[in-house]
Amino acid sequence: MKILQLLFTCLLVISCSQKQKHPYSFYYWKTHLKLNETEKKSLSESTNPVLYTRFFDVDKVGEKFQPVAVITKDKSFKTDKQIVPTIFITNQTFLHIKKEEIHFLAESIHQLIQKKAQDHQLNINNEIQIDCDWTAGTKDDYFEFLKQLKKISQKEITCTLRLHQVKDKDLTGIPPVEKVYLMCYSTSSPLENSDKNSILDLNIMKSYLSKLEEYPIKKIEVALPIYSWGIVTNHLGKHKLINALSAKDLDNPDFKKISDTEIEILKDDFYFGNFLNKGFKIKVEEISPEQLNSAIEFLDKKISSYNIIYYQLDGKFVEGRKF
Repeated sequence: MKILQLLFTCLLVISCSQKQKHPYSFYYWKTHLKLNETEKKSLSESTNPVLYTRFFDVDKVGEKFQPVAVITKDKSFKTDKQIVPTIFITNQTFLHIKKEEIHFLAESIHQLIQKKAQDHQLNINNEIQIDCDWTAGTKDDYFEFLKQLKKISQKEITCTLRLHQVKDKDLTGIPPVEKVYLMCYSTSSPLENSDKNSILDLNIMKSYLSKLEEYPIKKIEVALPIYSWGIVTNHLGKHKLINALSAKDLDNPDFKKISDTEIEILKDDFYFGNFLNKGFKIKVEEISPEQLNSAIEFLDKKISSYNIIYYQLDGKFVEGRKF
């Protein structure tokens, strides 16, 4: 009996210590669909049979709805993965929208998705994902749009869920979908003076998601960041972003190292496609495997099972990473 108890205890310890495995895939967020060898390899190794592909954005320009940066396709873009069309819609699109315009918007988006899938011979699946940072003032019209899109497309409509929309769910409402994608990044603005990592600060994430287990929609997938950028600060303290910078890009004789992630420019010149002056500072923000593991460990305590979607599929972000 003692031997059996000991064996049971050992098995319990082993099972508890084993890290939960999550099927994973990627977001593809470039306007021109094109894959290099590094990206093809990472995509083929991903364990989820889909690729979340941004088709276009939607904005309101001069009181008219406009598709923005609609995808084009290179012949190198070939994959066995099913494509999930993903559409980003600005929150202002739903400000002061008329009821009849909601149906028109849903119909137009559905038609453009179908056209682009046909034009580029993309193997789309039965899901459309909508990405919108809706607010308390736009929730009713946005939620009605999701219902209309489902009715028109006859597809599964899913949507993204930002951290504040979890924390303030009584204010921002619960979207009428069966599955949401929790965006665990952009925890603060990179254009503020802060010592926090604006891509992912674990303390901020944990604070916003402290009651995630109480969220009414139980089918939750998780989007995690693997991207990086550089924050440039000029003499007046104003900031701008340079995408896809990493700490190794800061190794330059024209830079004075302030820390492992921050430098000061010593000479006026073009750097990373931008003309930057002497005295400007660049701070790199990127996400380490340890940060991702810590985020996953926290989420494992809040969600019973989930897929991970890494943002985003780019050779610079996926090269050398173990997922």
